[in-house]
Amino acid sequence: MIELVLIGAGTGHPDHLTLQGVRALQEADLVLIPRKGAGKEDLAHLRRAMLARHRPDGAVVEVDLPARDPEMPYLQAVEAWHDAIARAWARAVDLPQGGSVAMLVWGDPSLYDSSLRIAARLGWRARVIPGITAIQALCAAHAIPLNSLGNEVRITTGRRLQEQGWPGGCDRIVVMLDGGCAFRALPPEGLTIWWGAYLGMPEERLDHGPLAEAGPRIEAIRAEARAAHGWIMDCYLLALTNRPQEAHGACTARTPATPGPLSSP
Repeated sequence: MIELVLIGAGTGHPDHLTLQGVRALQEADLVLIPRKGAGKEDLAHLRRAMLARHRPDGAVVEVDLPARDPEMPYLQAVEAWHDAIARAWARAVDLPQGGSVAMLVWGDPSLYDSSLRIAARLGWRARVIPGITAIQALCAAHAIPLNSLGNEVRITTGRRLQEQGWPGGCDRIVVMLDGGCAFRALPPEGLTIWWGAYLGMPEERLDHGPLAEAGPRIEAIRAEARAAHGWIMDCYLLALTNRPQEAHGACTARTPATPGPLSSP
């Protein structure tokens, strides 16, 4: 039996790796490093740097990940993509007698990450070492609490925000996996945004303020950063400050943002 140990690696800072994660990394029989193709080499470099620091010796295998088909319907494309990734993992892992395979996962394996679903396709037993999420890193970078006093927070995606508008029952939402600045689809009045990209990394970029003012700045910064690095990982917190949530319940007042490539948490 192969045990896949998913280790939350934080959002790019080498100190985000917990002591529990370091120990699991050192005890694994094999470490799997996924490569996401041209333009995203930084992600593999960061994993290698963590290994050089915490596990300089030991078996390591790198695997090229397939890309998701952008022409297929989204959910169908994701299912096919996960099937292809599972096959790539199976080809890369050579442990005929079984053993443990460690993989560093950005953020935390429990939040908008599909490694657990992919492992289930292979029948591998999974163990999770929790890590620092992009949400934690975002709030820390801005020195803000996640929730307002006594209220709920909704975690959603750019795609859902664009399709459904502001969710009811909360005055704050965290938006992840937004490749197209879905906040453009919301009436900006009474909304405040805290945004961050490359959180924890030397390239970290932050902005915040009233959405009407900060939104255009964020769009420009995001486009510039993506062009410079070839990839971007970002997320943001939106808060209703001066208007009731019913005013933001639908996204019909503005032209929805055009979906772009998904960013990671």
